[in-house]
Amino acid sequence: MSVKTYPFDVADHLKTEDDIRGFLREMAKTGDTNDFIHALSTAARAKGMSNIAKKMGVSRSSLYKSLSGETNPGFETINSVVEALGLKLEVA
Repeated sequence: MSVKTYPFDVADHLKTEDDIRGFLREMAKTGDTNDFIHALSTAARAKGMSNIAKKMGVSRSSLYKSLSGETNPGFETINSVVEALGLKLEVA
């Protein structure tokens, strides 16, 4: 008998703003820049990529491209994603 497995997706477990905040905080502390950008993409998927793109005033495909890891998004883009998630960047 074969057991069907499903890939684990962190986005499925980011249900609240606190979940997303904690996830991004941990990635900022322990990961590198690419890890943080990937975490932003995961958080945006959790909240709905179309919803985040609309709040930012960009297209969904543009947002996917910015967070794909194939480009290097600028600070303005990163900050806009964070704000669209209902959070803010802070230096501690």
